[in-house]
Amino acid sequence: MAALTALTKSLGYYCAKRSKISTFSQNFPSHNSRFQTLRTLILEPSLSESVKLNRISDYDSGIVEVNLDRPEAKNAIGKDMLSGLRHAFEAIDRDSSARVVMISSSIPKVFCAGADLKERKKMTAAEVHSFVNYLRSTFSLIEELQIPTIAVIEGAALGGGLEMALSCDLRICGENALLGLPETGLAIIPGAGGTQRLPRLVGKSIAKDIIFTGRRIGGRDAMSMGLVNYCVPAGEAHPKALEIAREINQKGPIAIRMAKRAINEGIEREMVSALDLEEECYEQTLNTKDRLEGLAAFAEKRKPIYTGE
Repeated sequence: MAALTALTKSLGYYCAKRSKISTFSQNFPSHNSRFQTLRTLILEPSLSESVKLNRISDYDSGIVEVNLDRPEAKNAIGKDMLSGLRHAFEAIDRDSSARVVMISSSIPKVFCAGADLKERKKMTAAEVHSFVNYLRSTFSLIEELQIPTIAVIEGAALGGGLEMALSCDLRICGENALLGLPETGLAIIPGAGGTQRLPRLVGKSIAKDIIFTGRRIGGRDAMSMGLVNYCVPAGEAHPKALEIAREINQKGPIAIRMAKRAINEGIEREMVSALDLEEECYEQTLNTKDRLEGLAAFAEKRKPIYTGE
């Protein structure tokens, strides 16, 4: 099949943040790689065999899936996987055709077990510090993508695995999920955003309970406290995530990006400034072909076909 058109469009809105994030990459440099298409877009295994980037085609074009595949270590994040994650999300960041991202695991009953402690045991304190900084900035990259991100959690999402899920916009888990931040049991603290994203999501008191005790939260309890958006029967998290991704994929891409920006930035502002931001984001949707298409489709009683223009 024909080679995929090069991913060319870069972020504008987040450029300033990107320059800050890139300062952490000295010890974990990005790699250049090529992509090829068959039915899906797959990240070359020469970069990282433990992270695969899949573009779903045909009807679901626009949905991209990042798949964690390190069965021998329960998807524990080591240097190789971290480089693969970074490269995958940088590629998505540049891809103007991507509209929704799903992060999932190919390993049964495991999303991500956290950091690779066997690898970390061999690191010096300086190397650990550099690694954690790079991990934190990679999760910030996920959080700052302009398009929606969905964590698909079956089984364990612990430590850095939960912190990765917390950096996503939505989290969908199976009833068999176990979520937790056990770092205090290792005499450290969550260092890749857990102490900041968790209380913003579930509140300060519940976050303290989870972090201080290091206890594991089941899927149903995670939903009741707002840690996940949906809890479904075990094994059904991926179909549910794909259902949600398809719903998002049918909406106006510019509107989705502006809605995400308005929510993420606005929640950190006081109300007057936040409403000014909402107005600014709304204005970005006015002079678009998609807005006119939406009105035309409504009048003609048909589904709109949005192009992101």
